Amino acid sequence: MDLTPYLETLRADLAAAAAPAGPETSRAAELLGHSLESSARLALLEALSDAAAEITTRLPDASVEVRLRGREADLVVNHHVPEPPAPPTPPAPPAAPLPPDAGDLTRLTLRMPEALKTHVEQTAAAEGISVNAWLVRAVTAAVNAPAPPPFPFSGGRPGGPPGGSPGGRNPKRVTGYFQA
Repeated sequence: MDLTPYLETLRADLAAAAAPAGPETSRAAELLGHSLESSARLALLEALSDAAAEITTRLPDASVEVRLRGREADLVVNHHVPEPPAPPTPPAPPAAPLPPDAGDLTRLTLRMPEALKTHVEQTAAAEGISVNAWLVRAVTAAVNAPAPPPFPFSGGRPGGPPGGSPGGRNPKRVTGYFQA
């Protein structure tokens, strides 16, 4: 939709209103008409945008947009195909009980591999909860889970010094043989 004819009509009406007052007033009206063109164009675009928004609220399966191309405004109607209802999701398991000292909230920065983050986001979305709520539930469940049995020895090898074995090997790595 070209807005120029509407702006020219506005400018002509302003000139016609100023004509009876004489040539000086007509010249002032002409200058004023040219300087107001940008503001009038913006006001027309805002009116079109408001109209599109109001029409959209009254259409059940469509929306109306105003798209600008250069100095022209296009009204575009988008028809929305309703999505079939999603199958019911199974109810989420009950949240683990909170620790007794659960009180004030605090912020925590958590870094994780991108693939794990994506998996967490998908899992939380499938359960219909936020990533934060899912992480709080997972951490709470891990904290409230029974502790695993202690490792039979401390250090890199049975009978080795506490804290690891000599020679710079990883103290959390266990190597050896098993025979049944």
